[in-house]
Amino acid sequence: MSIRLLVIEDEPGIADFLVRGLSDEGYSVEHVDNGVTAWLRLKTEQWDLVLLDWWLPGEEGIQVLRRFRQIDRTTPVLFLTARDGLDERVTGLDSGADDYLVKPFAFEELVARIRALLRRKDQTDANILEYSDIALDLTRQRATRAGVALDLTAKELLLLSMFLRHPNRVLSRTRIYETVWEDDFDGVSNTLEVHIKELRRKLEQFGNRVIQTRRGLGYILETAAAE
Repeated sequence: MSIRLLVIEDEPGIADFLVRGLSDEGYSVEHVDNGVTAWLRLKTEQWDLVLLDWWLPGEEGIQVLRRFRQIDRTTPVLFLTARDGLDERVTGLDSGADDYLVKPFAFEELVARIRALLRRKDQTDANILEYSDIALDLTRQRATRAGVALDLTAKELLLLSMFLRHPNRVLSRTRIYETVWEDDFDGVSNTLEVHIKELRRKLEQFGNRVIQTRRGLGYILETAAAE
């Protein structure tokens, strides 16, 4: 599958230059020219990298970036802007940009920075489990939903990890218990049910239920219960 790039740029000449050049590099490139449409595309589609201009009609790029970082903390964003002051650079990076390139720039440098950001993303993705709006950073042992940090215990993190590794698959109580607690399941203890209930409570503070019960079978991670 091609790497998907979203170019958010309102100047037609620059936008055409970027779309043509990056397409020739083998990327799948989409373009929008205003902040309102940019936000709609960002929140409804998945992108491998975003190239973002600061000055945009409808909503400034810096505002779009701040909103995007509330729902997505991992997709790389590269600012492309004529604003080259130190204060602007600091503001852009503090708002969630991963890199900052000042116009005019050499196309070769742009491509090199894109490649570097994509390599960094690949390394990060290997340590992050995701499903819908739920993410678990295995390195930092930190879970989030809708961008909000979840206060999970060690067992709850292990439970969530197991579900995230096997989405849309029914996991038996025996398999879950023996994996998370590393002990034989006696079929009597309600330890698993108690932990599932608490994990659900914490997840559902920020969204709909995703850990569903399959009576007589176990549990499944999916966005909606089966009919």
